Amino acid sequence: MVKKYADLYLEARRALKESYGEQSGSVARQLLSAASGKTPEAIIADCDIYASEAIEQTMGQYLERALAGEPLAYIIGQWDFAGMTLTVTPDTLIPRDDSMAVTELAIKTAMHLHAEPRVLDLCTGTGCIGLAVARRVKDARVVLGDVSPAAVRVAKKNVQDLHLGGRVTCLQVDVCKPAAAFLGKFDLIVANPPYITDAEMDDLPPEVADYEPHLALRGGPDGLDLYRAILDNYTGALNPGGFICFEFGMGQQDAVSALLDAHGYEVLTTRKDLRNVIRAVLARKK
Repeated sequence: MVKKYADLYLEARRALKESYGEQSGSVARQLLSAASGKTPEAIIADCDIYASEAIEQTMGQYLERALAGEPLAYIIGQWDFAGMTLTVTPDTLIPRDDSMAVTELAIKTAMHLHAEPRVLDLCTGTGCIGLAVARRVKDARVVLGDVSPAAVRVAKKNVQDLHLGGRVTCLQVDVCKPAAAFLGKFDLIVANPPYITDAEMDDLPPEVADYEPHLALRGGPDGLDLYRAILDNYTGALNPGGFICFEFGMGQQDAVSALLDAHGYEVLTTRKDLRNVIRAVLARKK
């Protein structure tokens, strides 16, 4: 027997209450919106209309996945970040508010560069940081790079969906190898590399450990393997006096700053995230 949209929503909210608490209503709306193809506003307007059997079945599948602990972003296939709605798959990390610190730092830096600055976003995943820079800095030329071919495909889709193909390019890039000569020189490099230590990987919450790509999480014994690789292999791709922005994990600011200093950079500033944790650094190539 088919059900009204209101009934599907209320049943989902009740089922999600234990896991999501006060967010259960919001999660239920987003699941039903994804299952039906309707906006949350349209669902409210159509609350007394009967949904089709196909929508009811899809909603049941989505609800089952949510109750199993799968992140909402992977169920609905998209997530909002910095005013953008981005495609997200299990091949990419879910963009988080933590990354707004490095994103805002990169945007502010790029805004004060010369005309048509070249920006490289390494370990790009969905492309969220580089795309945010491209949207705010209207003449920036941005390259999104990731070692994962699947992540590059996701980033390309986001470039297309945001109509930024004229200024943003996606490439498969392995930061553990020297920068290819054809990439040229950049004015700003921004990166959110994997920074979870090997020991911390064993203690990740299930919704991260069981669903998000470990390639984008594991940073080696001290969490800094990819920072060393970027500084070793991509410092030469940065123009003299160019800038680099890193996101890092809680408590890693001193170690990352020391690496920057050792590779010939002057640390200019750090930035805190919304939880008041130092989360990003800006440095200039001497």
